[in-house]
Amino acid sequence: MSDPTSILPDSLNLPPHLSAQKYFFVCTLTVAAWDTLVLSPRAWRLFRTKEWPVLKIFFHILRFYMPIEFTIVGVAFFDTKWSQSTCQHFFLFEPICTAILLAMCSAVHVIRIHAIYEKSRTVLTGMGGLLALQVVVTAICCGFYRSTPLKDGQGCIASPKHNWVGIYWLSATLLYTASLALAINRSIKSLQLKPISYWKLMLRDGLNLYGSIWAVNMVSMLFWFIITPTGPEDPIKTIVTSMAAVLTTSMTLRIILSVRGSLVSGGSFAVTSASNPSRSGGTTHVISASRRGDAATNPVLSLQPAAGTYAVPLEGKERDWVGEFDGKSSVGGDKEGAFDSPRAPPHLDAGVKITVATETDYDAPFQAK
Repeated sequence: MSDPTSILPDSLNLPPHLSAQKYFFVCTLTVAAWDTLVLSPRAWRLFRTKEWPVLKIFFHILRFYMPIEFTIVGVAFFDTKWSQSTCQHFFLFEPICTAILLAMCSAVHVIRIHAIYEKSRTVLTGMGGLLALQVVVTAICCGFYRSTPLKDGQGCIASPKHNWVGIYWLSATLLYTASLALAINRSIKSLQLKPISYWKLMLRDGLNLYGSIWAVNMVSMLFWFIITPTGPEDPIKTIVTSMAAVLTTSMTLRIILSVRGSLVSGGSFAVTSASNPSRSGGTTHVISASRRGDAATNPVLSLQPAAGTYAVPLEGKERDWVGEFDGKSSVGGDKEGAFDSPRAPPHLDAGVKITVATETDYDAPFQAK
């Protein structure tokens, strides 16, 4: 009896590793499409804000760049009419575009980490140096890719000529390792000013996002240096790269959305001042009365009480940290953070000047604008 696989066309008669890579790439495209749809409402709210800082520009570029890139890569991968001669002119598309994608994501990390360390020149120099190293290394490595020698109809895949080309992902992993370590260090130090649980700390500062980016890039790097292909036609080393790029972009977009307040200069950290203990919670409204004239000319006003201060707490129980939409006040509307000023006490009549001084807890759901 003849082998049943011998009657299958080459587009269906796939080796195990190539078949697994095609299934995994379907998952990659699903994640890219899902992420694009889920972030659409918040992306629209961010788009409508007046300011256009660098993080906002990166957000909108990445949001469209990533799905477009991997849609094109998917066409080359799944189109059974895509010949290997055509692939020879196309295979560098994915490594080059992914290098640009990772560079933009890394730039977001540099800007954000620099911001939460209050514009530290040391942090900027270190993170900027890692970004420059990543750009140079990925650019060099793109010259050492080749078209995987598959049969016509099996797809177009770029694979490395040498094992050391894995430094392409090593350079990115180094930057994301530094980003995660610095983010954790900044968050731990903030506990001295505002003690909260580690779970709330992770959600407040997006440490889960930094950790996810580090994990997927570490896995991709390990595949490059540990997994051994069965031959030159085995693309097993690149099986995780597309998913790593998509998840890195997805989590980076959420890091931008997690910034509270303005995105200008990278935004601010949740705990921005160690010298102002009054920020521990609540909102204080100071109501002061001022007199006009004197007792001889205006005896009515002279009977008014002297200037007084009234503390009006926020309604409800004070909360450690609560956020709607993961606390993304950078994408909030104009109504976020609004509150009604209290009325003056009844014994303060005409001639009363009311001054409202607001101190908003950093971990309240929205900031007053």
